[in-house]
Amino acid sequence: MTLVATARFFCCAYLFTQVVTTTHAQELRFQSSARQTALIELYTSEGCSSCPLAEAWLSQLRADPGLWMSFVPIAFHVDYWDKLGWRDRFAAAKFTARQRAYAVEWGGDSLYTPAFAVNGREWRGWSGERRFSTPNKENVGVLTAETRDAHRFTITFEPEGKSGSQWQVHLALLGGEISSKIGAGENSGRNLRHDFVVLEERSAPMKSKEKVATAEIVLESATPADVPQKAIAIWVARPDQLVPVQAIGGWLFKK
Repeated sequence: MTLVATARFFCCAYLFTQVVTTTHAQELRFQSSARQTALIELYTSEGCSSCPLAEAWLSQLRADPGLWMSFVPIAFHVDYWDKLGWRDRFAAAKFTARQRAYAVEWGGDSLYTPAFAVNGREWRGWSGERRFSTPNKENVGVLTAETRDAHRFTITFEPEGKSGSQWQVHLALLGGEISSKIGAGENSGRNLRHDFVVLEERSAPMKSKEKVATAEIVLESATPADVPQKAIAIWVARPDQLVPVQAIGGWLFKK
């Protein structure tokens, strides 16, 4: 449980261009514009009674015209609630470690759920408005990802201006329209709905040549059988830094 401040936000969905093209059923190309696409991170748990409301807020972004174009939403399930009676099947220690690293940057002395980060900054205004506004309009560069099989992804980043920076790319496989029957803990007896939940996350250093950075990431984990819909989220950051510089995402299979 946490105190939530209310802030007013207005959606600016058409300030950004997100291109997703399909040449056949599983051959996809995702591309951002030069303007920054916001990465919205939710830290949540099936064992937390305050989290279903935040997850419902995240789920309603499915219908927002800014989805994938102006923002990319992801939900990291943390594992520190597991000891209270219910083991969250989507939780991972490395997701908790990522939230803990954010807490250090934000000057906090504890972890809490639900917790949001927008482009690496703590955000408590999610309950104030249904729609989300992009936090800035900065040109940062074009991020592109291509896949033929939804497992192996070739990723390129062309940063804006002259940049000698090194880059790290992160790729998350997301699950949507997931239903979980909770058998114990604070949400015992409830059926919880999950969207944009991180099923697998991998990262890799990018190789830079002139102004273009490239990398390849392969997903390996088997997807749970009860995941009706899958999506991808990709973001780049500087090595050893949490704050994303550019992000892209999109549906892998859509009904």
